[in-house]
Amino acid sequence: MTRLRSLLVSAALAFGASVAPALADSIPGLRGHDHTGITVPDVKAATAFFTDVLGCAHAMSFGPFMDDKGTFMQDAVNVNPRAVIDEISMVRCGYGSNIELFQYKSPDQTTTMPKNSDYGGHHIALYVDDIAKAAEYLRWKNVKTMQGPIPVNEGPAAGQSILYFLTPWGMQMELISYPKGMAYEKNASTVLWSTTEPMK
Repeated sequence: MTRLRSLLVSAALAFGASVAPALADSIPGLRGHDHTGITVPDVKAATAFFTDVLGCAHAMSFGPFMDDKGTFMQDAVNVNPRAVIDEISMVRCGYGSNIELFQYKSPDQTTTMPKNSDYGGHHIALYVDDIAKAAEYLRWKNVKTMQGPIPVNEGPAAGQSILYFLTPWGMQMELISYPKGMAYEKNASTVLWSTTEPMK
């Protein structure tokens, strides 16, 4: 493979081509998943749910962003040129990556929440140590939960338990727990998640 790569690089250089993007094995400097951005109907109410109910920490808020006459919003974030970001709020949930909450106004805005089965459908999963206690807590807080917790007993994901729930504005979220690990980890070179605090 090394010899083949060298030949490809030499050939590309001979023809004056730029070889770095075509032969890259990853985005240069990739460190990890920094955040997931979610558009919500009311950013202050969403921030309050994430902090007061789920126990995440609010890091910062900023905005607004808009371009009254130009195409900055379209060029920068692929939305309608007249779209307005009223406010952005960043929250951090335990040791995982961050969540960025957006409140938008846009002439072509769709307000229907996608299902998991829709293109663009999504959910955010939070790892918990004891999923039964976490489920009980959500129900005590009047958070709508789906069936479960559901244990997975077969296949590579054996060892995990899951529970889907909905935010007050209808976004899908999930609790997940696998305190003894999952079956795939026995022979895995890549582990999806570590429940220990990262080194400082």
